[in-house]
Amino acid sequence: MTTYTTLIILSGLVIFSYLFDLVASKTKLPSVLLLLLLGIGLRLLVDKLNVHPYNFMGILPALGTVGLILIVFEGSLELKYDRHKNKLIKGAFLSALVILFATVSIITFIIYQITGREFYICFSNAIPFSVISSAIAIPSAAALTGKGKEFIIYESSFSDILGIILFNFAISNPNISISSFTGLAMNTALIIIFSAISCILLLYLMGKLSHHIKFFLIISILILVYAIGQSYHLSSLVLILSFGLFLNNADAIEHAWFRGIFIYKNLSNDLTQLYQLSAESAFIIRTFFFVIFGFTMNIYDLNNVDIIANGLFILASIFVIRFTYLRLFRKENSGAETFIAPRGLISILLYFNLPASLKMPQVGPAFLFMVVLGSSLIMSIGLLASRKKVKAIEE
Repeated sequence: MTTYTTLIILSGLVIFSYLFDLVASKTKLPSVLLLLLLGIGLRLLVDKLNVHPYNFMGILPALGTVGLILIVFEGSLELKYDRHKNKLIKGAFLSALVILFATVSIITFIIYQITGREFYICFSNAIPFSVISSAIAIPSAAALTGKGKEFIIYESSFSDILGIILFNFAISNPNISISSFTGLAMNTALIIIFSAISCILLLYLMGKLSHHIKFFLIISILILVYAIGQSYHLSSLVLILSFGLFLNNADAIEHAWFRGIFIYKNLSNDLTQLYQLSAESAFIIRTFFFVIFGFTMNIYDLNNVDIIANGLFILASIFVIRFTYLRLFRKENSGAETFIAPRGLISILLYFNLPASLKMPQVGPAFLFMVVLGSSLIMSIGLLASRKKVKAIEE
């Protein structure tokens, strides 16, 4: 492939992704679903032309990790905190926690029925299918307004964080003991302290940097700190969410000492530029990740009746659990929130991080692809139906 052909393909993908975003804003159809379908279409075209494709599996996890960081950071930079939102945040956290554990339990049982393997292996494989993907949920929440949008941003971010904590705990502790929970408590306390210190230092650094290029430096430091934390099995996504929230709400802190040292004249303008940069960077990374993921999947594996049937069982459990919880405990639920439970970037990353000894052929990439694609389709249909219902009520 020549240099110019590569440039044409890459720029074409970005243009298509931009057009998909425009379509998504009008139809409420998630752009991620269109990107997946584009990737599948490109793979079918390559196969038809008998072209030997490049193996993208080596770069997919790294690309997805950067995308996850940028998307969560972008979402957190939109959130303004005040005391009146404590109930909303608490509700989002409980929703993420209860739905995650309930879904993991049911999917563990389904995988056990499919494979007959040990409970521990089934449990570890169930976690990637049980986490809401903030990479898809946060952009899709643009279809909502007010508290509904904020609820989805908080809930999906909490789901990612809790899912990573649970995944790391499961992988690190094949045999559960009291020391396992002691280690979990210590790691959680450590990442909270680490996040608080990092937030303050990064804000101080932003105020002191006078070079005209500084936002990519801040984002690079965030990615570096995240990678270091993850290498020690710490849930570093807490840091990303905390830093975005801290930056966007730092000016609300009234202490004279804090304002004198950390609040500087151009903070508001810098936040606007940082948000713009993170949003556009997330757009680019998300584009390439989901197109590549669609491209790497073998669509012909979906001809397997067992994969489709078992995938439908998992999809049904995901949305029945979510519908039941929101119906019982979230009175402000507009209906659309029930359908925003996509599996995507975080599910793919956790799945690829499973040790080889825990992977099962019955729960392979095609199975994951089925659940990711199916959850996005259900979300799309649900959002479109909710939109028509609201429009009918208004008329």
